[in-house]
Amino acid sequence: MVTNTSGKKKTAVARATVSDGEGRVRINSQPVELVEPEMSRLKMLEPFRIAETDLREDIDIEVNVEGGGFAGQADAVRTAIARGLVEFTGDAELRDAFMDFDRSLLVNDVRQKESKKWGGPGARARYQKSYR
Repeated sequence: MVTNTSGKKKTAVARATVSDGEGRVRINSQPVELVEPEMSRLKMLEPFRIAETDLREDIDIEVNVEGGGFAGQADAVRTAIARGLVEFTGDAELRDAFMDFDRSLLVNDVRQKESKKWGGPGARARYQKSYR
């Protein structure tokens, strides 16, 4: 059985394919153990720590991620993997465990950067003015 899922965070989009296998997790055709920085790697593997079963040894996960920075990509991959595990196993208890830990494991974060406006250096900040 093969399951396709996706996850999003800011402008990063991750697409995961979960299939029967022997425990390989690959991010952009690279083993997850080689992903740097380490905080991103730990964030990507969070769903396996929450599952607390030998689930990882029975499946292969192939993730393609693009857009955004390393933090946004890590969150997108984390969501895609968690969704893939829930869909692949069909386990309601696993879904509830993910929701209890952090809702963003299964639900995309829809927040985006607010666009810059005229009259200032950013979205809300305005240029200073002087009347002298």
